[in-house]
Amino acid sequence: MPAIEVQHFLGRARDFLDGMKLLSDDLTEYRYSSALLAIHSAISYCDALRSGLGGVKLSLDNHLSAVGELRTLLADRKYDKPQGADRLERLLSKKSKIAYAADEATKNEIDDIVLQAERFALWAEEVGEKLKIEGW
Repeated sequence: MPAIEVQHFLGRARDFLDGMKLLSDDLTEYRYSSALLAIHSAISYCDALRSGLGGVKLSLDNHLSAVGELRTLLADRKYDKPQGADRLERLLSKKSKIAYAADEATKNEIDDIVLQAERFALWAEEVGEKLKIEGW
């Protein structure tokens, strides 16, 4: 069953990332869509990793708690490159501003979110492969 769950979250993560890339060609017009897809891609990658590493189900309201669990699961596997968890935490900290805040996000903020999501995706893909997560 965990392999199916990993594939589910991984499929979503890659889909969100592909959507982000398509829309990021025109960040003037689709900046919030690109940024929100970037953040949701990172969340789904995190869910895939956590599921594949034996984590508990993610709370729908508190994604930041998943970062701590991801760090613990990686430490349990003695994975020595946990920097992606820091990147995920920074991306998650921007979700409310992108989705709900009245003040405008700058072009630099959006560019950074897109870049950090791409880097997080590369890191997550590497982790999934190196740790031989079933379903990856």
